[in-house]
Amino acid sequence: MKYISSSEATRLEKQANTIRQSIIEMLTEAGSGHTAGPLDMADVFTLLYFSTLKHDPKKPDWPERDRVILSNGHICPVLYATLAHAGYFPVEELMTLRKFGGRLQGHPHKEVLPGVETSSGPLGSGLSQAVGMAIAERMDNPYTSKFFYCLTGDGELNEGQIWEAAMLAGKEKLHNLIVIVDRNGFQIDGYTQDVMPLEPLADKWEAFGFDVQEVDGHSMRGLNDAIGKAQAVYSKPSVIIAHTIGSKGVDVFERDFRWHGNPPGKGPEDRVPKSEQSKVALEKLRTLAGLIDKDNHA
Repeated sequence: MKYISSSEATRLEKQANTIRQSIIEMLTEAGSGHTAGPLDMADVFTLLYFSTLKHDPKKPDWPERDRVILSNGHICPVLYATLAHAGYFPVEELMTLRKFGGRLQGHPHKEVLPGVETSSGPLGSGLSQAVGMAIAERMDNPYTSKFFYCLTGDGELNEGQIWEAAMLAGKEKLHNLIVIVDRNGFQIDGYTQDVMPLEPLADKWEAFGFDVQEVDGHSMRGLNDAIGKAQAVYSKPSVIIAHTIGSKGVDVFERDFRWHGNPPGKGPEDRVPKSEQSKVALEKLRTLAGLIDKDNHA
């Protein structure tokens, strides 16, 4: 298990904050896209790309790399922002999100952007892709050290295909598969408990043959420890249920399902006028960046 010191955790938190600022900027420029999921998954993506993964931005097709499969493709702004800040392509290109003819499409397209492992959009399909990739890798190399990280949303778990894939993963005992669920508690139509209750969620995954952990999805050290434990499981696939706060980092957006599919400038106005939403969000994140520094030097 890789150890993360308090200073390293702080470095990662600052990087996640920078990624969140890029998310707000690119969504504002695009005038469309999803806000809540990208913001709340910034910590997970930062930990993966800046600490956990075996990968090389200069060689995006390096055969020995770990794979990240984004199943809920609509949160791709966080994937794009993380890839750019990790060095896969220029950060300036983030401002082309959802622009006609650009590489940063509204859902990821594998063939046009380095670092994107699968095309995604239809909810539920990503886990099937990840299971297939993990099985193929094990067939080619029974002693593989590669890991396949499949990121899903909790609303996405309504899809039956998720559970078909989970059943196969459990049957095949895919120790090289680690699923991370963004458990923010809402989806585009409302709160998951109202739309389609998921609990007892941990018991469901366990019944399908997974090793299950639940963790604070905003704790770098907690996430790191959970991933380390999952990597050490050799008899079954693993799932990490990451409890997150939708729109994390922008307190006036947080925990409000109406930000699931709206960008700054088009979100609900009961707390911040549309014309001020981007400015307020960036101010909140920049203030938070200062607090992270202050806490580290206290």
